[in-house]
Amino acid sequence: MEPEFLKRKMEIILREKIRDAVKALYNSHVADELIQLQETRKDFKGDFTLVVFPLLRFSKNTPEQTGETIGNYLVGNYNVIAGYNVIKGFLNLEIADSWWLEYFGKTAILKNQLGNCKVASPQTILVEYSSPNTNKPLHLGHIRNNLLGFSLYRILSICGHNVIKTNIVNDRGIHICKSMLAWQKFGNGETPETTGIKGDHLVGKYYVLFEKEYKTQIEDLVRCGIDENEARNSAPMMKEAREMLLKWEAGDTEVVELWKRMNSWVYAGFDETYKKLGVDFDKIYYESQTYKHGKKIVQEALEKNVLYSNEDSSIWADLTADGLDQKLLLRSDGTAVYMTQDLGTAVDRYNEYRFHKNIYVVGNEQNYHFHVLKALLKKMGYPWHDGLYHFSYGMVELPEGKMKSREGSVVDADDLIVEMIETAREVSLELGKLSDFTPEEKEEIFRKIGLGALKYFILKVDPKKNMTFNPVESIDFNGNTGPFIQYTYARIKSVFRKAEETGLNEKPGLLADVKAGEKEIVLIKLIRKFPERVSEAAEGYSPALVANYCYELAREYNQFYHDYSILGENDESVRNLRLALSRVTGEILNTGMWMLGIEMPERM
Repeated sequence: MEPEFLKRKMEIILREKIRDAVKALYNSHVADELIQLQETRKDFKGDFTLVVFPLLRFSKNTPEQTGETIGNYLVGNYNVIAGYNVIKGFLNLEIADSWWLEYFGKTAILKNQLGNCKVASPQTILVEYSSPNTNKPLHLGHIRNNLLGFSLYRILSICGHNVIKTNIVNDRGIHICKSMLAWQKFGNGETPETTGIKGDHLVGKYYVLFEKEYKTQIEDLVRCGIDENEARNSAPMMKEAREMLLKWEAGDTEVVELWKRMNSWVYAGFDETYKKLGVDFDKIYYESQTYKHGKKIVQEALEKNVLYSNEDSSIWADLTADGLDQKLLLRSDGTAVYMTQDLGTAVDRYNEYRFHKNIYVVGNEQNYHFHVLKALLKKMGYPWHDGLYHFSYGMVELPEGKMKSREGSVVDADDLIVEMIETAREVSLELGKLSDFTPEEKEEIFRKIGLGALKYFILKVDPKKNMTFNPVESIDFNGNTGPFIQYTYARIKSVFRKAEETGLNEKPGLLADVKAGEKEIVLIKLIRKFPERVSEAAEGYSPALVANYCYELAREYNQFYHDYSILGENDESVRNLRLALSRVTGEILNTGMWMLGIEMPERM
């Protein structure tokens, strides 16, 4: 066995051997780009596939004959290549089981696996996620947002980047004033303490009340013969809300104090939800602060003639040269828009962190907004504008009638979390699991299963795609679900508890010259792919790659567990191999699910 095959990636060594084969067979030097090597597709036998077509210029022969000739040469000269087959113009190469075993014995330790994920040039990366408004609770869309952002942070961090988790709280604007005004009018001084209602839910209640009263006023005006658009602008509730916004921006003491009070209720509610979800932040920005810097940036750009002012004193940017449109940055009354605060926040963040990348985890309905933000920063002369990246994800919905909602079609995050834990309880009890656990242990496991199901079901989907979340389907213990992977991990932990009890513990160093079965080799091959999948997830900003890898590994382990005895195996070296495979599989599943923010129960 050639030691170089254990020191470097198999793909690199295969390229060298293929280059040697072309030299020996056809007396020709082949450029790297002509050696097209990839993993063999699952429906064909082999580990790596060489695309033969680019090499026909050297062989002067058919694709099939060229593949046969190169395959014969490789098998005859390198014992690590055990066999081959040719399908049309594709040469499928099989790596010897002995190499996989030696690879596993010498390099498949978790810390080495993760070491292969480390990037050569770490970057400072800001990941912004959550971005709630302080006029309503977090909802299902926020759940996907938070889970994607937090998982992305962990994946990028494990690859060696310096990642800062950030949140921008949209705590100012007309929507905030709507809740404040409705509470003034209809609240009778009630608070979270006097009502027992969670703070963000209480404020959200008054946002709904505002909209209800506003709609009634519009209908009354329309009945009086006023045009609907005019009615929307002249309705008393809207006029009062706009006046309140102007007072807030002017620093009116009474309005500012009410704003602080109601926002404090919302922050306490948000913190409770974040804790339930298991997400957090390193730095929280507030629009009420960053919009001021944004206004200053806009005014300075206007003075430099980068922007222009309309007759009504509103300030605009002309982005038509970038294929965009005219963008409002300050209204005629001097109040700011979302883009104003985004400008201020971006500049504040760069000044504070000198980031290489600022990743915005925001739904795909805001694609245009972020095109405009980058174009504006470029127009204003900020050279780091290219470091802004919009992590655009699809919408998430629930099947009709599956969940209750506090506000129209919006699915409340707190309600969903409670429902997931309750569903986990019902499914677990129905299956007869956890019968020997204490009530406290059961509740903790129900929580881990429920949240694991929620997180995995959302994160296994390509972020770019829209998705439908089905609570019951997500807790299936036999499908592509979080509980299935959690149960596999608990099964592995159970194997090692029994090994401890019987004295059949794993003994390091007993993996040489073992006769491995097919399922064992399959597991080793999958284990080898772990760092590649993590790297791909980091490069492509896709937690789904980690999630689906964990499922694939868990599924293969369960087939291995079903087909082979572990502790009942009499051959000590074989038993030791199976214990080592179980240990490494468990470590990888635990680490992979950690990247998704999912806790793994030791027992289920």
